[in-house]
Amino acid sequence: MLNYIWISLIVFGVVVAITVDLNDQSSNKYRNGMEFQAEIQLQKPFGVGVNTSQDATLMVSRAHFEQFYGPKTVQHDTILQPASVTLTKDGSGTILLSADDHTPSIWKEMSRAAVTKDKLSGKILSFTRGGDDRTMEAIIVFEPITFVRIKQVTQAALDYATMAVNIALGLIGIMALWLGIMRIADEAGAIKLLARVLRPFMKFLFPDVPSDHPAVGSMIMNISANMLGLSNAATPLGLKAMEELDKLNPRKGVATNAMCTFLAINTAGLTLIPATAIAVRAAAGSSNPTVIVGATIIGGLCSTTVGILAAKLLQRLPVFRKQLDGTEEGAKP
Repeated sequence: MLNYIWISLIVFGVVVAITVDLNDQSSNKYRNGMEFQAEIQLQKPFGVGVNTSQDATLMVSRAHFEQFYGPKTVQHDTILQPASVTLTKDGSGTILLSADDHTPSIWKEMSRAAVTKDKLSGKILSFTRGGDDRTMEAIIVFEPITFVRIKQVTQAALDYATMAVNIALGLIGIMALWLGIMRIADEAGAIKLLARVLRPFMKFLFPDVPSDHPAVGSMIMNISANMLGLSNAATPLGLKAMEELDKLNPRKGVATNAMCTFLAINTAGLTLIPATAIAVRAAAGSSNPTVIVGATIIGGLCSTTVGILAAKLLQRLPVFRKQLDGTEEGAKP
């Protein structure tokens, strides 16, 4: 079911992105192919360094920018955008804008979807000299920008996939260390010792399960493994516990009170040594990955307590109680 939810969210996100992109294309939000007029201040005088790139500043008034791109697209009265300009002898050239904190938001969007990421390029169709030998009035056509949203969705998917791989690779060494320590603890009898401590609580939590039934041992081993951070070892023990509990089930396919209570405990996951969380924090570069141990124990204890109480209270409600013949309590067979 969870897979269907995830694929539905992905499809929904892609459809929304494509819809927004098509709307932007129809309204020509990014003014593809349209000529943009701006003033450019060069670092070098005209004729010096022709056909070579030089730093420059592109200057545009707020009124002209909003007339071209639409209202409320810029905050400052004058836009001063650092750029790199290359001029040719025939009176044309190229310009490259690098997005920064002062770049208008629409240019930031365009630069993220540009051929060179975070750099918006354009062609200088023509230019005329201004009042000095370093100022010119230029007519620019920026590179066509299309399907910005779908590119962002695709890029985000690739970025998070890369992040997931990096975190997973970083977990290998730390997980191997903790699992080795836990394996030593298992061989030394730590889980068996913890199981003996938990046995009295099992009689209270699962009164419907005989104390000598194999399900009790599997549940104790599962809970003990989870408490010591052995989630990989706990999974088959939990499946075995459910299998044994189902043997006591008078109605196959309907969860018993013991099953619901065990599932609540297993899902809440009281953990004394959160090895996986510590490993993830260490792989992400945390300076103190073990600082979460105390909070994890308290949080796990609270969630386990709430889970057990919820299971015990809900199983007393008539709507959740079933007779052995399959009818609700109080209903006519």
